[in-house]
Amino acid sequence: MTLRPLFAIGLIAGLALPAASEEPGTGPRHAIAMHGEPALGPDFPYFPYVNPDAPKGGTLRQAAIGAFDSFNPFIIKGSPTGLPGLFETLMANSADEAFTEYGLLAESVETPKDRSWVEFTLRDGARWHDGVPVSVDDVIWTFNALVENGRPFYRFYYGGVENVERTGPRKVKFTFKPGDNLELPLILGQLVVLPKHWWESRDFTATLLEPPLGSGPYALKSFEVGRYVEMERVGDYWGADLPVNIGQNNFDIRRIDYYRDTQVAIEAFKAGAFDYRAENSSKAWATAYEIPARERGDLIAEEIPHERPAGMQGFVFNMRKPIFEDVAVREALAYAFDFEWSNETLFYGQYARTRSFFDNSEMAARDLPGEEELALLEPLRADLPPRVFETAYAPPSTADGSLRGNMRKAIELLKAAGWSLKDGVMTREADGLALSFEILLVSPLFERIALPFSENLKRIGVETRVRTVDTAQYRRRLDSFDFDMVVSTWGQSESPGNEQRNYWTSSAATREGSRNLAGLSNPAIDALVEQLIAAPDRDALIVRTRALDRALQWSFIVIPQWHTTYDRVAYWNVFGRPERNPRRGVSVATWWIDAEKAAALDRSN
Repeated sequence: MTLRPLFAIGLIAGLALPAASEEPGTGPRHAIAMHGEPALGPDFPYFPYVNPDAPKGGTLRQAAIGAFDSFNPFIIKGSPTGLPGLFETLMANSADEAFTEYGLLAESVETPKDRSWVEFTLRDGARWHDGVPVSVDDVIWTFNALVENGRPFYRFYYGGVENVERTGPRKVKFTFKPGDNLELPLILGQLVVLPKHWWESRDFTATLLEPPLGSGPYALKSFEVGRYVEMERVGDYWGADLPVNIGQNNFDIRRIDYYRDTQVAIEAFKAGAFDYRAENSSKAWATAYEIPARERGDLIAEEIPHERPAGMQGFVFNMRKPIFEDVAVREALAYAFDFEWSNETLFYGQYARTRSFFDNSEMAARDLPGEEELALLEPLRADLPPRVFETAYAPPSTADGSLRGNMRKAIELLKAAGWSLKDGVMTREADGLALSFEILLVSPLFERIALPFSENLKRIGVETRVRTVDTAQYRRRLDSFDFDMVVSTWGQSESPGNEQRNYWTSSAATREGSRNLAGLSNPAIDALVEQLIAAPDRDALIVRTRALDRALQWSFIVIPQWHTTYDRVAYWNVFGRPERNPRRGVSVATWWIDAEKAAALDRSN
């Protein structure tokens, strides 16, 4: 899709309209947009949110929580670490547009108007770090390896591809199965390409602790299992002068240190052990950074606005569990979460309540469905909750200052569903089953949210156990759906598409490792997802996303929590930054080390 440019065309070099020879469906193009035209023409020099003269050098030190035991992130085994800048994709996303890709490994992309296939032409100079050219064989081998042996997600994500073939010395063509899926060419543009000649002598299905071969701006320099990885900028990187890379990848070294838990990481950051931290804890944001270094200006804590959809974070029900099969039970339990109290008492008033799976965007369903939405929803009425058509969803609120009314409502709903309080225990009348479940967490930070929620549930006779486990165990249990309830998120882009299948559809509900954590299986929602994916233009996408959103809202698969409309970042004052941020928010890849600031910095407290 196309967004209005943030600067007038002509004020920034390269914002020219595409040449006439690049009309859609008439030949190879430098870029492709989901809907409409790319904002930047074929001769654009760099993205408008970078500093093309950013100096190179220095070290960016960041942190991760937990540990790692593999450099193979493409399979379900192990706990892989991130290797920023090692692997390249065929196309590069613009962080300023809803969904537009510009050439990276591919110098051009071609697709017919019906987008029934896509053909990429690889750049002549693209090469692996060992000097071997990136080839069509690499692309084909990678695609097949991911579909056949990669995480289950890949088989699902690339399921619309019928055939991949070489069509020229540097050309590779993907032909799609019948159906309307305008996003598939862009999805293939996101394909991470791996070196066939390197992987053929290794087991792709196994965990890996050998430095992988890449083609990107960084290579793995050193590591210690579970403790740190260090990436080094490649001096002769083949793509350094591409428009999509100018002004980015400015650090000579990118180091990631692993910490046992978040609190330890925060203390290490304040002691100067690493340079940059994205903060997701409101308590830490309000209290942890009040140190002398911040008062001096050596440490900066900043809220940077963004324009990306908020997505959904919440307590997720696993509806595969018999206790959560009844929608009335799920709706009732939502009344026990007191967002207003949590926001005031725990979060320092920093959050807004989430009500939509596409909050902070025009795609959120807020009012009753309009005529265009109803045209989509009416044929599916038999499989949708009646309130989809009758009522605008809003999560339970205690804005009046009292939780008591919500507790009464929860008990009423449970009673109507066949439950009753017996000796202080919520019990199912049919078989005497007590309403009890476990809330599985991966971070102690969420205990302060889950425990008050658990106490509220106890008031209506519901027993809950809050359990925090390590990252590896948490991931295994999520992949195998071995949980009752978790706190999780579904991120959303400005152009939702194929990933929605992995979030909500019946086929994903039974596929290990999918993001359909709730186990949602509803033919109406399956149909709405397919309609969203087939949206022919931006206006249709908005309507179809709203229809899906309201169907999800009234399915009660999650107890919505909260969101912000800004990024919270803390960093030591050693960085230079471009004058403006992209629409999607902070992009540290566009920052650089300012030598004068670094020399003057005092990390003492």
